[in-house]
Amino acid sequence: MVAPSFKSFQQKIKHPVLYRLFLLKNLPMAFIAGLGIQQFNDEKALVNVSYRYVTKNPFRSIYFAVLSMAAELSTGILAFANIYQQPVKISMLVVNMQAQFFKKATGVIQFTCDNGLAIQAAIQKTITTNEAITLVCESTGRNQENEVVAYFTFTWSFKRK
Repeated sequence: MVAPSFKSFQQKIKHPVLYRLFLLKNLPMAFIAGLGIQQFNDEKALVNVSYRYVTKNPFRSIYFAVLSMAAELSTGILAFANIYQQPVKISMLVVNMQAQFFKKATGVIQFTCDNGLAIQAAIQKTITTNEAITLVCESTGRNQENEVVAYFTFTWSFKRK
């Protein structure tokens, strides 16, 4: 079951102005890079990043750090939504990241994370058991031809403050 706080956060993120304010306050580099959330629900998040002047590298593709940022946002937004306005304070931290790159990233790249329910379960376990929990989340980046451009794993740590 989706917590009311998740729905509240989801509504804010889906509002274009509130989303940009969220990025400016919490992730200013994501704001500058123009990261966009295309889909966001309790199960999955899709984040887009485009090849532009501020996201490019000298090889006429999207800089790997920008791809990493978009991939992390696709996992992190699901976690953030689940800790938003919880009755107890939960900290979240990336403790490991791995990446594989398969193709040159040009045009619009969409990162998908389908680990929303696992994230929700990990955070609930942290709340109920007071244990620190780690969870590996996956994010796959695809180009406009639906070809895999990059694959990331992020290990998130959740614990009560």
